[in-house]
Amino acid sequence: MSMVIGLVIVLGVLIFFHELGHFLCAKAFGVGVEKFSLGFGPKLVSKTVGRTEYRLSAIPLGGYVKMVGEQPDEPIDPEDRPFSFTHKPVGKRMLIVAAGPVFNFVLAVLIFFLVFSISGLQIMEPVVGEVRTDSPAHAGGLEQGDRIVRIGGQSIANWSEMAEVISQSRGRALSFRVERRGTGGVELRITPEKQKMKNIFGEEKTRYVIGITAAGETAAKRLGPIGAVKESLIRTYLITKLTIVSVVKLIQGAISVKTLGGPIMIAQIAGEQAEQGPVNLLFFIALVSINLGILNLLPIPVLDGGHLMFFTVEAVTGRPVSIKTREMAQQVGILILMMLMIFVFYNDIMRIVSG
Repeated sequence: MSMVIGLVIVLGVLIFFHELGHFLCAKAFGVGVEKFSLGFGPKLVSKTVGRTEYRLSAIPLGGYVKMVGEQPDEPIDPEDRPFSFTHKPVGKRMLIVAAGPVFNFVLAVLIFFLVFSISGLQIMEPVVGEVRTDSPAHAGGLEQGDRIVRIGGQSIANWSEMAEVISQSRGRALSFRVERRGTGGVELRITPEKQKMKNIFGEEKTRYVIGITAAGETAAKRLGPIGAVKESLIRTYLITKLTIVSVVKLIQGAISVKTLGGPIMIAQIAGEQAEQGPVNLLFFIALVSINLGILNLLPIPVLDGGHLMFFTVEAVTGRPVSIKTREMAQQVGILILMMLMIFVFYNDIMRIVSG
């Protein structure tokens, strides 16, 4: 049950914000909107306000905004011409199409801002857990439970800062100031060693380490409004960058296509996150929203990125792409999406069977 509820919440929020971006931008540029639908297929409920019909449809795997004159070959009444999407300048059409994915990133920023404003920023304390016996840390006298407060002349506030300083040491000896239970402050000198490690993509990288793990102690750093905005933008940027790199690695074959997941995987994770609490579910929605924004910007016909590709060609050449070319490209795009959907459903089912 939690899977179904989690999926409905996640997809509902993502679809609403994505389509809201198209809707608001269309309205801002004077384009008439005929339908605003959450979901596809038969409508469940609807309400018409002005010329726009707002509807909730039966298949909750997407949504759409139907605009006046959306198709280039669509017949337009003379009185509707000023409200026609097709008859707007190409720059405005591009902004309307791009507004959907952009709102996915906006949603992520808003979610992060809400969480950071209320709960603060969770940081990993620079407290030592395990010390490898044959490591530089062990040789230098570092012990389990030590809190690293300074390395060289730099104060250490969290585990990430400590790891970054060590990684950038280039193997030179570093002076550590640690707080140790029962003895107060202790000064140590440790020389990081070069070690080959695998990153999150399974690629072998070389970095400098001292051979310790974190104790797992966390603390909430309170953030004011400005700090929350800054941290929200940083978090959205980092996840966006990581997602784009992941897509590139996927195309290159560095990441297995078996890692791809579809609605079933989203439902499973959403259910798990919902059971762990609203903050976890919110973070998951933000993560999926960023992924959805990037996916929609891919230059695949029928996706927003495909439309932007056509409009870019129009902006450069001064004339729209022919109807025949668009139709052929869209058929290819539909085929690609159908194959992708079948594949991710297959991956989801195989995970269930093997798991």
